[in-house]
Amino acid sequence: MLTCERSIIRVLIVDDHELTRLSLSLALRSQADIDLVGLASNGQEAIDLVKEQQPDVIILDLQMPVMDGLSASTQIKSTHPSIQILAYSSLDDPQTEVMIQTAKIDAFCKKDTATSELIEMVRQLGQRTANN
Repeated sequence: MLTCERSIIRVLIVDDHELTRLSLSLALRSQADIDLVGLASNGQEAIDLVKEQQPDVIILDLQMPVMDGLSASTQIKSTHPSIQILAYSSLDDPQTEVMIQTAKIDAFCKKDTATSELIEMVRQLGQRTANN
């Protein structure tokens, strides 16, 4: 039996801090199996880019101006349920855990996580998309 495996994972980065976006961009662009399809600085930009770029995985900051990551994830999942969303945050608050449990996200990663671990999480989420 032949199988058609998707080898390239399309990723969108959403964070209101330019340095974070650029750092993640550099890290992901150095990976042969990851295609960075866009950068957004808030949730509304993310929603607009999802329509245009159809990413497999979104790395999404939770706290941003205009529209926060939790609101954006809910809207994105309502129209694109197969997109995998990785919440990426520096928040360390007990309320955050409650928000994450009710949010429309697939995984959570703290911003102090090693880059190699973040990339591995993106790959794992990308495999979920390929298997859907």
